Amino acid sequence: MIYGIPNCDTIKKTLSWFNDNQIQFTFHNYKKIGLDKKTLENWCKLFGWETLLNKKGTTWKKISAEFSEIKLSKKTAIDLMIQYNSLIKRPVITYGDKIIVGFDPEKVKVLLK
Repeated sequence: MIYGIPNCDTIKKTLSWFNDNQIQFTFHNYKKIGLDKKTLENWCKLFGWETLLNKKGTTWKKISAEFSEIKLSKKTAIDLMIQYNSLIKRPVITYGDKIIVGFDPEKVKVLLK
């Protein structure tokens, strides 16, 4: 399963790589479908909310001034990522019980073994 949003350049690159390598996948568009809090909390346990919170994108740039005065915590970060799912780093790729964050072809190859 590949989690992300379709207009993201990294997602486009990821999906192209999977297609070019003839690897079947299911795409979970969390812009349309959403993402449940429990899944996000589990990802945060595995990787830390700091890894999952995308502070490089335009969504963070738009809202960061609002939150510059407060210290981010796991709870605040999860609440923000649920409210603004574009803040979740992309892609998150799962295969069975294995999971990676971000796109690296070599890591994907290891994940799929």
